Amino acid sequence: MRLSTKGRYAVMAMVDLAATSQGSPVALADIAERQEISLSYLEQLFAKLRKGGLVKSVRGPGGGYLLAHPAGATRVSDIILAVDEPIRTTRCANGTPQGCRTNRSRCLTHDLWEELGNQIHMYLSSVTVADVVERRIIGTSSLTIRSPQADEGAAVAAE
Repeated sequence: MRLSTKGRYAVMAMVDLAATSQGSPVALADIAERQEISLSYLEQLFAKLRKGGLVKSVRGPGGGYLLAHPAGATRVSDIILAVDEPIRTTRCANGTPQGCRTNRSRCLTHDLWEELGNQIHMYLSSVTVADVVERRIIGTSSLTIRSPQADEGAAVAAE
């Protein structure tokens, strides 16, 4: 799978924007600092996000960016696609009958990787910016790591 920094950074910035704006425009410099992303890179990404209709810009003093739609209506897949980042899991172009082998045939695992790409897209289409902001994503980063000794101690205490 190939998901470049362009797609990841765009999602990070949009989640930051949703979490911090509270109805007021947010300066890209503030997002850049909080997320440790180059300001010039964010400017390029936000130009694409604005063109894609996902953010609105506010000019002048106190200006910055706002989400164009509620965070609950902004899907992660829309952000990635707005910055021109299709998620590719095969060497071949998606949806074409021709494969990437020299004889234009598909490799034996083509359907496996293509379906993986479809599953990733479906998942990212099911997750909104609000889901990420409100930490409704199930992951292992917030789990407490327990030692085997702690588990044994708990089992002994339960007896």
